[in-house]
Amino acid sequence: MEYKQHYVGLNEPEVEESRLKFGENILTPPAQTPLWKRFIVKFNDPLIIILLVAGIFSIGISFYEHFALNEGTQVFFEPVGIFIAILLATGLAFFFEEKANKAFSILNQVDDDELVEVIRNGNTTNITKREVVVGDIVLLNTGANIPADGELLNAISLSVDESTLTGEPICKKSTKPEEFDNDATFPTNHVLRGTKVMEGHGLFRVTRVGDATENGKVFTAAQIDNSVKTPLTEQLNRLGKLITWASYGLGTLILAGRLLMFFNEYPFDWVHFIQYFLDSIMICVTLIVVAVPEGLPMAVTLSLAYSMRRMLQTNNLVRKMHACETMGATTVICTDKTGTLTQNQMRVYAMQANREDATHEALLKEGIAVNSTASLDLSNPEKPVALGNPTEGALLLWLREQGADYQQMRNDVEIVDELPFSTERKYMATLVRSASLPNKTILYVKGATDIIRQFCTSLAGNTSWDEIFAQLQAWQNKAMRTLGFAYLELPETVAADLGTGVIAKIMNGETDIAADFCFLGIVAIADPVRKEVPAAVKECIDAGISVKIVTGDTPGTAKEIGRQVGLWTEEDTDRNIITGPEFAALTDEELKQRVLDLKIIARAKPMDKKRLVETLQSLNQVVAVTGDGTNDAPALKAAHVGLSMGDGTSVAKEASDITIVDNSFLSIGRAVMWGRSLYLNIQRFILFQLTVNVVACLIVLAGAFMGTQSPLTVTQMLWVNLIMDTFAAMALASLPPSKKVMTDQPRNRHAFIITRDMWTRIGTLGSIFFLTLLIFLYVLEHSDIRQLTDLQQFNFSNHKELTPYELSLFFTMFVMLQFWNMFNARAFATNRSAFHFKGCRGFGFIVLMILIGQILIVELGGQMFSVTPLSLTDWAIIIAASSGVLLFGEVFRWFTCKKKNQE
Repeated sequence: MEYKQHYVGLNEPEVEESRLKFGENILTPPAQTPLWKRFIVKFNDPLIIILLVAGIFSIGISFYEHFALNEGTQVFFEPVGIFIAILLATGLAFFFEEKANKAFSILNQVDDDELVEVIRNGNTTNITKREVVVGDIVLLNTGANIPADGELLNAISLSVDESTLTGEPICKKSTKPEEFDNDATFPTNHVLRGTKVMEGHGLFRVTRVGDATENGKVFTAAQIDNSVKTPLTEQLNRLGKLITWASYGLGTLILAGRLLMFFNEYPFDWVHFIQYFLDSIMICVTLIVVAVPEGLPMAVTLSLAYSMRRMLQTNNLVRKMHACETMGATTVICTDKTGTLTQNQMRVYAMQANREDATHEALLKEGIAVNSTASLDLSNPEKPVALGNPTEGALLLWLREQGADYQQMRNDVEIVDELPFSTERKYMATLVRSASLPNKTILYVKGATDIIRQFCTSLAGNTSWDEIFAQLQAWQNKAMRTLGFAYLELPETVAADLGTGVIAKIMNGETDIAADFCFLGIVAIADPVRKEVPAAVKECIDAGISVKIVTGDTPGTAKEIGRQVGLWTEEDTDRNIITGPEFAALTDEELKQRVLDLKIIARAKPMDKKRLVETLQSLNQVVAVTGDGTNDAPALKAAHVGLSMGDGTSVAKEASDITIVDNSFLSIGRAVMWGRSLYLNIQRFILFQLTVNVVACLIVLAGAFMGTQSPLTVTQMLWVNLIMDTFAAMALASLPPSKKVMTDQPRNRHAFIITRDMWTRIGTLGSIFFLTLLIFLYVLEHSDIRQLTDLQQFNFSNHKELTPYELSLFFTMFVMLQFWNMFNARAFATNRSAFHFKGCRGFGFIVLMILIGQILIVELGGQMFSVTPLSLTDWAIIIAASSGVLLFGEVFRWFTCKKKNQE
């Protein structure tokens, strides 16, 4: 390249000075959080904090009972159980998230040692990418990765792929002001780090390196943690506060009541009062421990972990657990165009040519093959990849689909002369000794149809120019790229004397050869929409989720893609679309007033997308962002849920919460379905867990005021509150997703996680269970029961202490009531019978394990669980009597379904 000699470049002292002033050309990696800190973060969960406080209280009480009251080591079972619950909940969350992280590309591993051709000290030399400094003059050739940002000094037919930053796969670059594109995302005479030269060559002076480049800014922004709270986190925070204050309130009520009873029934004595006061404090703390849902943190963790595994089967690789559920609360999806909605590979949309004439068809195909600078990578024959100009690559892919071997066609001809494409000419031409017409010399030309028409005197086929231009207008209205093809057969008398440069002379009329071309046809080329996208977009819209396209492409192209995917309709106006510069000019207040109406942002820069996300979040929207390029990373990081594509850049994957392995927008709908179903599963467990806790608290409360002994021991409560609830969490978490949830509107993120219907069920069932158990307890305390059949003819007697057998009966009845209620919780919000087990084999297996576990504990638990074995008759009576809970639920659901069907 002759222009090399015009530039001297930097000398060594200037290089060092520039490096000291502007830094090295590397992207500063984010500081990694130590492993132990990532584990400690898990203890920030409000429910975990409540458990920690309860555990500390429980340890204190256990020490008092063991050392002051000389009780056995069994008093330490409860605090040990609480801390086991904490470690299981935090450990499971930590394990699954760390495991998911390993499935991701950790960061964008930039090849800083890649060689770059620069001019220094007047000589052309190779240096590594990291050694490039501000002021360096860098040479660019086809296929080169641009190492830094800079201003072009020279550009010859230069086109750059900026899709990783703007979504545009091909951008024409020039140093001539008349060729500048004022609507381009970045200036026409600038090139950017991380982009790639698709064709042509040039050189530029480096103006920014490393973190200061546009690529570096995006990379840095992608590391910023805005600490956006997920809807589930906010709702669990509120639930944690409610449980805390409710348990404190009940504890205070019990303490006040017992103190009143003391002053009414006993003469005041300091020693007696202190003993009684400490006993009362222990009862209050026991109540608080009972009120805290030990199983809930684990239930949430197990539900999320289960969903992570199952969502991977639907091509959603989840990296952050809460992203599973947050997808269910999503109200807005902001998506890029290239690679997400489209295939990111230009394809022939339609070809209009005379395909009936074999000669004309052969000439068309030969012209496409030889009059091109592109090629195909056929290393994977099933998925050929176009190299070079994407538009020309689309034509070669079309040839391949027609069964033609473009490479063989090139080998069969002899190229005499070539005239490359330029923005001034708007066409390219190649002169060959043809194989389609043996012994003939053919000049092929392709380019802008209105320019090529000027050289044509005939048309191949039965068509007219009016028909051709009408078709072109129709394609261009759909934002497609169009090309025309023509050929000229040179006279044999002059063909033998042709040489280099003859094409330009023929086209300029500087020879005796008349430029009487025959027009072969026209083609429309576009980046096609993925087949599954229209249905996926419709599914999201029907689910009450608004979709917004954010792209660096032109408004026309973006609007057409929006139309094809079903987002843009005839009712939409200019208020629903905006360009990047217009978007940036809006004040924050103006943007808030308009942002919900926007469907498309065209010519967008990377940080425009991030601002869009943050504005939507300020309006209490739950935002999911999809993207595959480095340009999408800041928005992916800022969103409540970031979804990267499987073949996206590693920067995008690192910034995201979920990677869609199959690159399908359809998988987003599946993620929403899983998220909504998962939230329902969590609600089901809360319904089940709080019913258990309400009953347990009321039993302890009644016992405190009645002066009876505790009907449930510490170890029994540990089984109910932790072990059984853990199995219940697994059972309810294993419920499959329901497509029905996709017909609902997104939930209000500020709504309390316990709905009115749930409160009604908790209160109703809790009261029924409490009264049932209270009556059962009263009967046991006032009768001598040796087997349950004695209840048929028992006689009331004076109050007495419960025997181990009677305690076992009460404990088993308590557990079995909750066991059958688990089926009611499973059927919550389904409008189906609890016996509907399709796809729920996991649920059936786990409930069977719970039943077996209860039998083993009662039969073998002995002194540790304060139980004694029951007879087969006792088991049958308790199971049958407690099953009325399920039958009551079935009748209630039947009436509810019938009422809804009538409405």
